[in-house]
Amino acid sequence: MPLEIQIQRNIGTQGAGVITVKLAGNLDSETAPELERALAPVLSGEVTDLVFDLAGLKFLSSAGLRVFAATRQTLKDRDGQASFINPQPQIKEVFHIIKALPGIAIFRDVAELDRYLAARQRAHPQSE
Repeated sequence: MPLEIQIQRNIGTQGAGVITVKLAGNLDSETAPELERALAPVLSGEVTDLVFDLAGLKFLSSAGLRVFAATRQTLKDRDGQASFINPQPQIKEVFHIIKALPGIAIFRDVAELDRYLAARQRAHPQSE
């Protein structure tokens, strides 16, 4: 099964400046390079927070996990973070089994992510 990738910049009060990457299909050794190529221009910019929406992701292999780990490290180096929302049960299971990405954030849905982002933004002083 191919991988569908949609990248969108969030516009709104709580998610402003956050990039969402919606994935559908399989993220495996054949499709991981596609995701790396799609993320390259995004990560070459100044983005610090990236959300992977996994609602349509059906399968995740170690190749996909490597892309997630590399993305997470790039963002962490910028004091940012990669977050994951809407994982299907089989994808949640992969994250639970490997526990190879300590410190990742997985959210039940967009509302939970928005609450987290709002709290994170309130923790930083506002510049005027």
